[in-house]
Amino acid sequence: MGLQLPRWVWVGAVTLACIAGMVNVVGYLGFEHQAVSHLTGTTSLLGAALAAGDWRAVAHLWGVLIAFCVGAMLSGLIIQDSTLRLGRRYGVVLALESLLLAAAVPLFVRQQLSGALLAAMACGLQNAMVTAYSGALVRTTHLSGMFTDLGIGLGHLIRGLPLPVRRLTLSGLIISGFLGGGILGAWLFSLLRYHALLVPSALTGLTGVGYVAYRHAVLVRQRRAGNGPASQDAP
Repeated sequence: MGLQLPRWVWVGAVTLACIAGMVNVVGYLGFEHQAVSHLTGTTSLLGAALAAGDWRAVAHLWGVLIAFCVGAMLSGLIIQDSTLRLGRRYGVVLALESLLLAAAVPLFVRQQLSGALLAAMACGLQNAMVTAYSGALVRTTHLSGMFTDLGIGLGHLIRGLPLPVRRLTLSGLIISGFLGGGILGAWLFSLLRYHALLVPSALTGLTGVGYVAYRHAVLVRQRRAGNGPASQDAP
């Protein structure tokens, strides 16, 4: 992993990690203090709520879990397989994520649970898209796998084994992107409250526009070279 990924995937992964960091910190600082970009802690809280018989919390936490899965399902419906190809409909997924984040803002402002559900759905959508183009080895909405890769690399270094330098570099960049997004998201939340989500929404939309423009430029070059388009799929 990392050795064969083109540059646009590296840039996209780090950008999306930053966006996920912003979304997650806004969800955590919000009225329910609920992380929305990963499900491990949410599942643990669900277990605690079930044990305590806190049915309001159970409904809330189940809703976040289901929303994340629905987002991943939508990504699977749109992208359809795990083949890394410019023709895949990543632009559609990014546009949908942008709309979900924007739609979550007024719901968060009114302190409605559906705001957190839309944000979780956006994160599930993004994570499934990244999984599709990375073969399940890259995640942008949580960091356990990235830290695991770094730990494995340190173990190899201590034993004098060859290091997968590009893989570790990508892991470090994704961690840095998520952390940077968290810092930026917390700062924006202190200024804008829930309207801070409009920033990752806009960034996601711009990322989608950038991807579509890049794909178009590549296809134009291929046609001029007489090779024909790499794929007929819509972006």
